[in-house]
Amino acid sequence: MDVEQRALLQAWWTKSCRDLAAVRLLLAAEPPALDIAVYHCQQAAEKAIKAWLVWKEVPFPKTHDLNRLLGLSAPLESAFENLRPHAAFLNPFAAEFRYPGDVSEPTREDAFEALRLAAEVLDFVKQRCPFLS
Repeated sequence: MDVEQRALLQAWWTKSCRDLAAVRLLLAAEPPALDIAVYHCQQAAEKAIKAWLVWKEVPFPKTHDLNRLLGLSAPLESAFENLRPHAAFLNPFAAEFRYPGDVSEPTREDAFEALRLAAEVLDFVKQRCPFLS
């Protein structure tokens, strides 16, 4: 991996970790910003997977679809299939609560489950990529 790729890998990983840190702040606020928190959970997972794809030198499209990103990852490491339930839960949060409309707010339980699942995705990726710090 060249210096430029390593810097890109680290940039995706840093963004992912910052999203997760933001979630913790948003959930600690009074009142908690549940809608924004679940969005950042999805973003954290997305950026972590993209970091791994950079490490493996797999090009990926501009997408928020975790299932699509897992589809690119699993052929190289089948264990990524284990993250499908995470993707199913987190994927809707990429857009569902971002704008005013007919969708109700996420529950506190949803937000804490999203945090747990996003953190698992980050841990999963970090275990598989020796360059992450």
